Amino acid sequence: MPALLASQNDDMAELLGFLRESRQVRLPATLDLSKTLRPNLLQQIRELATSLEQHGQPREAEAFRDLVRHCLDSTDFGGLGLDLDQPLSRDETAEVIFFASAYLEALNSVDRSREPTAPLSCRPTGRRGMTLSEKIFASHDVERNGEVKPGDVIRVDIDWVIASELSWAGMASTYDDFGKPGVFRNDRIWLAGDHVVDPRVMDHPKIKPLVEASEKARKVFKMTEYQGMNYTIMHTEFCRERAQPGMLIIGSDSHTCSAGSVSALAIGLGVTDVTMPLVLGQTWFKIPETVEIRFINQPKPGLGGKDVILYVLKELKRNTVAADRVVEYTGPGVKHLSCDARFAIANMTTEFGGVSGIFVPDATTTDFINRRKHPKYRKHSTYYQPDEDAEYAETHIIDLDKVESFVARYPSPDDVVPVADVAGTKLDGCFIGACTTAEEDLVLAALVLRAGLEKGLRPVSHGKRKVSPGSRPILSHLKAKGLLQIYEQAGFEIGVPGFSYCVGMGADKAGNGEVWLSSQNRNFENRMGPGAIGSITSAVTVAASSFSMQTTDSKELLDKVDLKELKQLLGIKTTPSQSITYVHPASEARRTKSKDVEASISPTSQESDADLGDAHGTIISGKVHTLEDFIDTDALAPAEVLGPEVTKEALGNACLKYTHPGFAQRVKDGRSIVVAGKAFGVGSSRENAVAALQAAGVQAVIAKSFAFIYGRNQPNLGMLGFVITDGRFHELAQDGEQIVITMERRKVLVAGQEFTFQLSDLEWQLVKIGGMTNAFRLWGKNVLETMTGQKMPAHTVSGVLERDASSEAMQW
Repeated sequence: MPALLASQNDDMAELLGFLRESRQVRLPATLDLSKTLRPNLLQQIRELATSLEQHGQPREAEAFRDLVRHCLDSTDFGGLGLDLDQPLSRDETAEVIFFASAYLEALNSVDRSREPTAPLSCRPTGRRGMTLSEKIFASHDVERNGEVKPGDVIRVDIDWVIASELSWAGMASTYDDFGKPGVFRNDRIWLAGDHVVDPRVMDHPKIKPLVEASEKARKVFKMTEYQGMNYTIMHTEFCRERAQPGMLIIGSDSHTCSAGSVSALAIGLGVTDVTMPLVLGQTWFKIPETVEIRFINQPKPGLGGKDVILYVLKELKRNTVAADRVVEYTGPGVKHLSCDARFAIANMTTEFGGVSGIFVPDATTTDFINRRKHPKYRKHSTYYQPDEDAEYAETHIIDLDKVESFVARYPSPDDVVPVADVAGTKLDGCFIGACTTAEEDLVLAALVLRAGLEKGLRPVSHGKRKVSPGSRPILSHLKAKGLLQIYEQAGFEIGVPGFSYCVGMGADKAGNGEVWLSSQNRNFENRMGPGAIGSITSAVTVAASSFSMQTTDSKELLDKVDLKELKQLLGIKTTPSQSITYVHPASEARRTKSKDVEASISPTSQESDADLGDAHGTIISGKVHTLEDFIDTDALAPAEVLGPEVTKEALGNACLKYTHPGFAQRVKDGRSIVVAGKAFGVGSSRENAVAALQAAGVQAVIAKSFAFIYGRNQPNLGMLGFVITDGRFHELAQDGEQIVITMERRKVLVAGQEFTFQLSDLEWQLVKIGGMTNAFRLWGKNVLETMTGQKMPAHTVSGVLERDASSEAMQW
């Protein structure tokens, strides 16, 4: 007992020390909680929270209450699973003390951030009509003008930064290159272990370093929102329990837009682009146009979000109306779509080609948010809606009544046909999972499997079947409701939360030549594994097909499902009817200086061309290497070269080796200027795609259009890329043709003819300097101010981060 008392006294003394040093909070000397023995430290922390409340420190009190709640929550729901009435081990105590320091640091993080301006109840006179996404951009504009329009270049405050263990490897390297400047908010970093980690391969020499780097980040940055490996696919629990309407979220994964399901504007970027807001709490955007997809009527019973987005892709095709635009989903049909259905649609806006996808918030949204168990993940919601006179680049009507069960045939997500057209296709594997497959899909697929089993169907002996729920909370729920048992009876292996077959990089890979049907979102060549053939569909269609291992329409089994039971299993009790108060972005100032960034980052008298370096010459020449439309990042940087230890030579040799064998050698032989078709760089957010081209020796990429994330990655890594849409140019720029690019004049000479191209000075300076990392080295924490030509207000992030940089606690 004396030893226990002494140990607990030491623990409480450490906590009180945190309060003094981190928060400058001193409790009265007469109050000595360290001398009161309790069964464990958590009870003492509860008493400490009460004392803090009584002595005028409500924020610190609430932080410690959040800490206790986190410690007591089950590990299946993101907690430590501790017992309030049992003594803690020293390891458990160490975790509690770590999180105590992290929760207090979170208060410091909040103090460093700018207080959001209260929104307006009505639209100011004279303000242009804005779309939903434009309002969210405007509300996060550092200059707080209250209004934006397409083409404006603005600096924005960011609410969250999210990443995976795979992308963090690149972010950590960029962070080091930035000089380890500290993170802006330790409580707004969401780092999920999901892409390649799996209990079966944790000790693999390529995977173990990824786990170790994530664990290091948790400790060094004092993350409060870290749940470790295989707790959730990064988008799943983030959207279910963290993202809120009106937020602006940046992620290092192309499916970050999933959070648009809860009316957040969530945008995936490359790792350098994401590291910037991680450090500064800010980034920059050129405001994109917005396209409206207006839903009417309602889908037939049992058809969900995957069926809807496949229908959208069938009707409108990828990288057409959505390319380089935010997609807003509106209309009377939206009310018939659950937030899980919206999740799948927002998620696959990436495959549609959009910058992001976002639903206008409604009663379904508020009901979903209000059912969250923790109030702090509800109270920051802000509800915007498009103005009646909002200016959309295009509007397209999608009749949900025409939605049916579809399959997107390998290898194009928009080669969509009714299931009947491919019925009977023999399969080697069936996979239910990936980030586009929400809880609703998993429950409904289980009920379809049960209907099949009750009908007397039994799984054939050949083939592989796997289901990987998106998070441990979902896995726990499926188990508690007896639905995992149904999957097992139907021959499915139950996997841990993670990408599994969807990315084909970890323990699960489809074999060469195997034919799979999957509920994932992407069916590019070699996506599920080298040489594998994967088509995508809904989870219920995969379930129905799994019995015979032949593509099968789910309608007969789906008709046997009681949809009332589905709602009961999902906890949906009544039709939501909450009223919503929509607001408008506030404005504090009027922009007085030009928003034109073209001349904003020219070197000052102290920053000569020598300081900027010369990563690229002003005249570039080489021979043309032609490529077609829709060259995807999976092909540019295949899965095996995504690890941190890959050499430059290996990266260059792997570029396009599966889809265009011999590409790297032809570049070495002089065909160093790529001329490509539409949507070059479509697919995942991997910066490695740009790095692979650079490693292969490519000097420049000229395309009819670029995918949004890839297009930003090019200048960020110092790669020259620009758009020429003139058909005559592409007729003349034949494979092997000599080509000369003159940067100062923005001209291209090929086959004796000149063509003009557009490239902003911002992009050219980034290319010339060698990318964003070099820009950060030159301009430091003023890099965004310098690039966007906007003055950094004295009360914002700049001065605060200087203090961060000197804090050892937050250094990498």
